[in-house]
Amino acid sequence: MGDRRFYEGPAGGNARRSAPAALRNCDPIAEVLREWLPDAGLVLEVASGTGQHSVYFAEAFPRLEWQPSDMNGDALASIAAWREDSGLPNVRSPIVIDASKPAEWPVEAADVVLNINMAHISPWAAALGLIAGAARLLPPEGPLILYGPWIKDDIETAPSNLAFDADLKSRDPDWGLRRVEDFAAAAAARGFELVETRAMPANNLMLLFRLDGRR
Repeated sequence: MGDRRFYEGPAGGNARRSAPAALRNCDPIAEVLREWLPDAGLVLEVASGTGQHSVYFAEAFPRLEWQPSDMNGDALASIAAWREDSGLPNVRSPIVIDASKPAEWPVEAADVVLNINMAHISPWAAALGLIAGAARLLPPEGPLILYGPWIKDDIETAPSNLAFDADLKSRDPDWGLRRVEDFAAAAAARGFELVETRAMPANNLMLLFRLDGRR
């Protein structure tokens, strides 16, 4: 029996899922990643969802190797199907990662940690685990990059985001839009500095953290 941390299920085309939001935001995210990603190396994508982003970005950045992951079986099957259909040589097989348990991540090192649309639909423990895991894996100055809907003190929160936040909390009290300042404070405790915040379409933000090279 194989290592349970690595996905071993079917990768057939019928497992491939599609998220309309992922189709819409691929291009805007890629434009920012062109500025923030290194020329080469390994990108660990935590919570890859359908796998659409992994394939899209791996094709857009062929000198980077992409490691998708998720903890949901349907998501892992979808990621594997997108990978298989793409035929891209720089997309690795998906691995099982629970963001809230960074000590169990089956990765020894990464040059980038990327997380898209996870923080608001998971417990705060997952955000803290993401920070801890990234701090363990990244080299000095290594980037931790996040995308999604956030609340930031110096940016007026759009009514649609407030409604979305209320809806999320009604479904699960542990969910909800996170304050950038709260996440940044937790990240600072692990040696990260928030170096850039980029406004994105549909009232989303991209956040660039870098690990303190002096640690």
